[in-house]
Amino acid sequence: MNLSKYKFSIPAIPAVLLAMVSVQGGASVAKHLFPYLGASGTASLRIGFSALILMAVFRTNLFQLNRKQWLYCLAYGTCLGAMNLVFYFAIKRIPLGLGVTLEFTGPLVLALLSSRKLLDLLWVLLACLGIVLIAPWQNDNVDVLGVALALLAGAFWAGYIVLGGKVSKLMVGGDAVAVGMIFATAFVLPFGIFSGGLVAVNGSLLLIGVAVALLTSAIPFTLEMGALRQLSPKTFGILMSLHPAFGALSGLLFLEEYLSLTQWLSIICVIMASLGATYFSKKEQ
Repeated sequence: MNLSKYKFSIPAIPAVLLAMVSVQGGASVAKHLFPYLGASGTASLRIGFSALILMAVFRTNLFQLNRKQWLYCLAYGTCLGAMNLVFYFAIKRIPLGLGVTLEFTGPLVLALLSSRKLLDLLWVLLACLGIVLIAPWQNDNVDVLGVALALLAGAFWAGYIVLGGKVSKLMVGGDAVAVGMIFATAFVLPFGIFSGGLVAVNGSLLLIGVAVALLTSAIPFTLEMGALRQLSPKTFGILMSLHPAFGALSGLLFLEEYLSLTQWLSIICVIMASLGATYFSKKEQ
């Protein structure tokens, strides 16, 4: 099945919002698997099934890739796998909303580093305020290691964005993601095997793993592909800035993870910093 042959009837903005709901809802479902499979076992299922789904959808011919494409996909996929694995370890220890907020600082810092505007200092200060508000010394209930892992996942996310931009110039986007997901699986799977988490896999857990893969990869990727044909990169980036809010709401609704007022303020600060940095980055073309 070639997705480029199909037109998406869902308007662009609702499609992006639905994609975010799907991703964060999928993360909530994945967290329910942690008691049975552990973070690494859950990540292995999610990424492994995502790779199979994307390869089935795009039908990438692996034999046509050249050495440069393989190397870039290796780096891209490894970064993708590390990002997901570390993030799952983070949200095992801290609420989903906090994890998404801290992880989001990676792309935000990357965007701010590419700008030299004085106004961007405001967004930096807002993002820093968000981190300070969420820091463990403000709340004894926040796990220090969980916070550190979420920030590390954000660093991998920034690397994933940089490498994704490079690999997208060498091959079709869908093929790049599919091949990258294969390498991501190769990176994460040993953690799932040696942790012993995959031993507990049964039929029902496999089905949930497929659902997580669909919710966090196949469905949002398809929705975003359709939306990107209609939206400018700036508008798309502004909408994506709402991810921390969707993560917090998903954690509240599906995981009963209640956040303090300070933690909600932290999320708002990061969202405002991301919105501002994206909106004032470049003029609409």
